[in-house]
Amino acid sequence: MEDIVQRAYQIASEALKDEFLSDGTSFIGHPEAVARIVEDEIGLPESCIAAVYLHEATRMHEETDISEFPQDVRVIVEGLNKISGIKPKDTRLEAENYKRLIVQYSTDPRVVVIKIADRLEIMRRLDMFSKTSREQKLLETLMLYIPLAHQLGLYNIKGELENIYFRYSEPEQYRLITNKLKATERDREQLMQEFIEPLKKKLTDEGIRYKLKIRTKAAYSIFRKMQVQKVPFEGVYDVFAIRFIIDCDPDPVIEKDLCWKVYSYVTEEYEPDTKRLRDWLTNPKSNGYESLHITVKNKRGSSLEVQIRTKRMDDEAENGAAAHWAYKGIRHEQTLDKWLTSVRYNLEHPADLKPEDMPLPPSREIFVFTPTGELKILPTGSSVLDFAFHIHSGLGCRCTGGKVNGKVVPIKEKLVTGDVVEIITGKNQRPAQDWLGWVVTSKARSKIRLELDSDERKAAADGREILKRRLKNWKLELSDAMMVELMKKMNCSSVVAFLASIGRDEFDVNDVKAFILDAEARHEASVKAASEIEGSRKTYTVSSSGGDDILVINARGVKGLDYRMAKCCNPVCGDDVFGFVTRTEGIKIHRMSCPNAARLMEKYPYRIQKVIWQQNEGTGNFQCTLAITAELEHSVLASVMDVIGQFKASIRSFNVNENTGNGTYEITARLLVPSTSELDKVISLVSALKNVIKVKRL
Repeated sequence: MEDIVQRAYQIASEALKDEFLSDGTSFIGHPEAVARIVEDEIGLPESCIAAVYLHEATRMHEETDISEFPQDVRVIVEGLNKISGIKPKDTRLEAENYKRLIVQYSTDPRVVVIKIADRLEIMRRLDMFSKTSREQKLLETLMLYIPLAHQLGLYNIKGELENIYFRYSEPEQYRLITNKLKATERDREQLMQEFIEPLKKKLTDEGIRYKLKIRTKAAYSIFRKMQVQKVPFEGVYDVFAIRFIIDCDPDPVIEKDLCWKVYSYVTEEYEPDTKRLRDWLTNPKSNGYESLHITVKNKRGSSLEVQIRTKRMDDEAENGAAAHWAYKGIRHEQTLDKWLTSVRYNLEHPADLKPEDMPLPPSREIFVFTPTGELKILPTGSSVLDFAFHIHSGLGCRCTGGKVNGKVVPIKEKLVTGDVVEIITGKNQRPAQDWLGWVVTSKARSKIRLELDSDERKAAADGREILKRRLKNWKLELSDAMMVELMKKMNCSSVVAFLASIGRDEFDVNDVKAFILDAEARHEASVKAASEIEGSRKTYTVSSSGGDDILVINARGVKGLDYRMAKCCNPVCGDDVFGFVTRTEGIKIHRMSCPNAARLMEKYPYRIQKVIWQQNEGTGNFQCTLAITAELEHSVLASVMDVIGQFKASIRSFNVNENTGNGTYEITARLLVPSTSELDKVISLVSALKNVIKVKRL
């Protein structure tokens, strides 16, 4: 395998021979230093070392041929090249998204580890960069690479990255803390010796084998605690901890028993702060961490933290399952953490890993960029159209296509992670029904539907105006029943769709005239049959003193009599009404003020039936509709509904349209009332309301 590294090095040396770093040294020095970190400090195999050299060669010179190398090496190189192309626009605000993008590019789990090694080498030579570039790299390191290093268990690298960041970002605080650590180093050693002396005999007599270790907190960690707790250096209790590492068999019962024994000896000798007891033996952390932590005071009053664990627990904490989990304070995504955990396992168990078992990062999202470098996250399968709506709804509605990585593509083109997308628009472009099949995001779908509905409503308004004008010219009436029959004939699911088809010239409005005339002709043909029906109905009428046949009805109706209230005018008990004998629906009761009254009386006088209401009002319910015009004041809506609720009236529907042109609400209220007297009360009080302009019964 060393041959693969040698060949990769030769290709890189040739490709980079004329390239130099900003400090004047040969560029090949950078991949050489990264390769040493990858090999010596992390322990990755030769294929990863070769990938380091080939990455820099192909990144600087795309034409470099690496086809002779194995597939896994080329995959690592491709991932490293993609990550190098990321130019974070706002790392601080988008840190979590950029971290997820780095992971997305790491189809081979070793890619992200090599990239962390690459960042460490850059940080070690940070002085050679300009101030602006240095500040950008410091921010990227803090927000992206330090958390990733911790998640992968690369603690030494993580600590070094933190200290370099701290040294450049807070030089004065860095010097203060590191100098205090140096100045107190001998004191810590002496304190540890003094601490263990009274305990030696007890532990020896019990046969407890142990090792003591001083764990000194890193300078950056101390600085963060000083900031969070708002204390000086001396106020950080766990600047260092004395750790008991007990050597015993890895039996849970024996381990816990020995840890608690050591704990009891420590607390017998020193004053414990029970508030700071952390028992992760009885209840281990969710990441598997097991240990006992206690803060005690020695005879001089100095506080120090004591950690008690077994050798197995210490190994787990430093290198095992507990090291797999995410850095404190970083937001997690469960699938991302799980994948990063598998990365660590695969690094620790390379012999167990087969190429086909290589874990893939989460793939539910794609990461794409605007031409200015802004990162946008979309669901997998998103198109150019999804991207346009993600940027702005107006941009999506006018989208005619796009440029992906400089190439012109149609709006339904699917995007992949890393694409740079520019949207092309047209001022006359409008959403079409087909667009719903080209998008996957809910935002795009809802906006397209909204625009399509808006177009439908506009076309329906045009169609309504056309139909109204033609009916007036023809002097014809299109009743609700006729409308339903015509819509069924046209396969229209709604009135809006019917009117929109007229407005878009998809349906010839003259066909409406033909339909009405045909219906009228059918009615004429049935006159004789209707007359016979009329004769049969007269058995349900009573004779007035004047000798005319008069139908007497009340709110409850007349038993055995087939009559209905006409929907065109919705009569209410107490209205001046007349009856009209129909062919199939019995007698229909119309108001004298009905828009159809004059036509019916003129054309079919022999089918007109005189009707009076019974003197006492019944308890039935009659449907009526009120048209209310009111000023644009929200409280008026509630006031209208309150007034209606005061009487024997119930609301069946209440529709409000906002007429911004006139500055009014146009309210349509459909009610059920027992009589005109109740309806008159409703109309009277609604008319008297403040902000109500007009009330009209339809």
